[in-house]
Amino acid sequence: MNAEELTGRVRTHLVDLPQFDCALHAHALEPFSNLRRAALLDGIDIAPVSAFRDFARQLRLWNDKYRGERALYGAAGEPLDARALAPAERVDAILRWTAIPGSSRHHWGTDVDLIDRGRVGVADSVSLMPAEYAPGGPFAGLCAWLERHAPRYGFFRPYRGVHSGVQAEPWHYSFAPVAEPARRALGLGTLRQALADAPLLGKECVLARLEELHSRFVARIDLM
Repeated sequence: MNAEELTGRVRTHLVDLPQFDCALHAHALEPFSNLRRAALLDGIDIAPVSAFRDFARQLRLWNDKYRGERALYGAAGEPLDARALAPAERVDAILRWTAIPGSSRHHWGTDVDLIDRGRVGVADSVSLMPAEYAPGGPFAGLCAWLERHAPRYGFFRPYRGVHSGVQAEPWHYSFAPVAEPARRALGLGTLRQALADAPLLGKECVLARLEELHSRFVARIDLM
């Protein structure tokens, strides 16, 4: 992928999935389809609620959280009031669950946030929080199935709360054959260039710490 594809500023690496209103990297499409078919045989209807996300959308998510217009959560999933936090604290809080625009793995079309559509009716709502995937949660069966079978199709969990600065995300799976080269290619300079003219709230804090943040939240993940 080139720099613009890596940072979500173009769609030239993608294929649309109209049935899910999303897009995936062209090389991830067939493996994902195979994963879905295998799950269906076991009664699990895997669906992506988020796949490719472009730079502009990631920027909106970040800025909405920074302003307190979108839910912001602490490490244990507790709600936070963005307005009560200093700028540096807001940045740290956002980064627990949301990537800096230009650095999101969702820009690559290799990463998907997954639910079991057959279990949506038993959930009060789908918020993509750990409790939904824990034992007793509506997506516990999906979580267990993916842990057992996803690696066979090239997918893994990049965020397990072990090495990465991102909180554990049991819903987030990544297609390793494409995502790993992309992770290594997304260098500090490429990210800095993508942010240069972006109207990012908290930008001064982010740019001052960009080398550290790139190391913690981009370069360091929970490998298979």
